[in-house]
Amino acid sequence: MSERVTAIGEPVRALAARLGLPWQPEADADTTLCLAMRDEGLALSGDARRYGAPIRVDFAAGKVAHRRRFGGGRGQLIAKACGLAHGVTPSIVDATAGLGRDAFVLASLGAQVLLIERVAAIYALLEDGVRRARADAEAAEIVARMRVANGDAAHELATLVARHDVAPQVVHLDPMFPHRDKSALVKKEMRVFRELAGDDDDAPRLLEAALEVATHRVVVKRPRRAPPLEGPSPDHVLEGKTSRYDLYVHRSLKPA
Repeated sequence: MSERVTAIGEPVRALAARLGLPWQPEADADTTLCLAMRDEGLALSGDARRYGAPIRVDFAAGKVAHRRRFGGGRGQLIAKACGLAHGVTPSIVDATAGLGRDAFVLASLGAQVLLIERVAAIYALLEDGVRRARADAEAAEIVARMRVANGDAAHELATLVARHDVAPQVVHLDPMFPHRDKSALVKKEMRVFRELAGDDDDAPRLLEAALEVATHRVVVKRPRRAPPLEGPSPDHVLEGKTSRYDLYVHRSLKPA
């Protein structure tokens, strides 16, 4: 996996060095994507025709805030899949955190969530989003239940969990669906993820690692018509309109 990302601007020079990303004072013609500090926060951007609008993590406004207020609470499919019910609020590791949207929903419902993201540039966006959310009265309480880690969960999940002193009852996975010609260019945001991380060819290994770490269940988000991940068959399936959750259950989650 190669990350062709340039961190631009003095405020992110140290961040770029810490993440091992190349830094230069100005973007050049060869830069595929740029990591830059803007007034609204850290942003990842490139040619708008190819990548669309700059990508930021904002837990205090936009779609994430709307979902927090009107998403349906513990009646949401992801909440049911992760076992959030009356009297049950499990500790959760989101091992494929991405932009943190699912993790924020789970944290907004009371769960303690460790977010693991292997792409350094996306991890930087998450860190910045959490930092800015601490200044928002509503979001601050939620992000206080979120911790962000940079690492490859497929190869070091147990190590990352131990390092952050977490004993996850639930591990949530949302691996990218393999590349398909008809859908590959539908969502410009997905182009960024594919260019930085590629397809999740090691998803079966990730599932195996998650099954070893989770004390109660592993939850895998999949497109509704996609096959399950290679490996053991799921014990239960929860289906929505466009996606579903495959559940691999070790034991039942019970009220505290």
